[in-house]
Formats: sequence, structure tokens, C-alpha cells
Amino acid sequence: MTARKLVGVRIEEVGYGHPDAQRLVAELQQEYVVRYGGPDGDLVEAAQFQAPNGAFLVGYREGRAVASGAWRTVDADGLRGAELKRMYVPPDARGHGLSRLMLAELEKRAAAAGHVRILLETGVHQPEAIALYRSAGYVPIPPYGHYGDDPSALFFTKTL
Repeated sequence: MTARKLVGVRIEEVGYGHPDAQRLVAELQQEYVVRYGGPDGDLVEAAQFQAPNGAFLVGYREGRAVASGAWRTVDADGLRGAELKRMYVPPDARGHGLSRLMLAELEKRAAAAGHVRILLETGVHQPEAIALYRSAGYVPIPPYGHYGDDPSALFFTKTL
């Protein structure tokens, strides 16, 4: 496991099956149920988030898991790069820049793994995520992957 300290937050690379990762993913899935009526249907496998083809990160503040994010290598519909997945900050930890810190760390680690672009899918019912990605330099791209035909899905990329 590797760890990095950023502005009072320790970010650790953990396995997808790590208890803190699983708790945050479960909370994220519940948020999708509230916002979209069901959990994320894009199934992932733990192996997708293992080096050298991906990573799953958890951010800790004062010993508590307060952020998650992951990247995995994708080659979908002619797009190749690192794809962001499972970005999440619990409601009581929001508003402190944790998502921005996690996003920057994911970008850095994907670039260190040799990726020159990062892509993602988010949804119209996640205005906070859309604002974060746009403010971080992400630009819209054509649909791809599991949600490519979903009108509520939005797709973005950024050159690393």
C-alpha cells in the first residue's frame, strides 16, 4: 500500500475489497438510488483497480475514510485511457475540497502509469460532479461504454 498526505488528508491505495472502500462504494450506490432510482449498472471487477491497470484510493481525515476514487484502464469505442470510477465523498464531509484533492491524486497516478488522457461518465443529476470536472479542465466527449445510449449520462475527458 502507498500513502500520500495532502492538506490534512492521507490518501491510500487500497484493494477494491478493503472494508473502507466497500463502505464508501455502498454509500455511493445508495446515492445513485436516490438520484437515479437504482444503483450503477456498470459492473466493475476488483482486478480492474489493481496495478498496473488501475488503482482504488481512499482518503482519510483524522482516521476516518472520507473520500474514494478509482481509475481503470479502458479501451472503449475507440477511446483509450484511464477512466475515473467511484468518486465519492460522504455528505457530512463535503465542502472541504476532498473531491478536488482526490481527483488530482487520481490524475497524477494515472499519468504516472503512462496514461495521457483520462475519461469519465457522470450523470445529469450530479451537478456537483459536473461542476468539479468542468472546473478541473474536463471537456465533453461523445458517449461511450455501458451508458453510451443513456440520455441522462454525460461524458468528459482531459489530457494529462
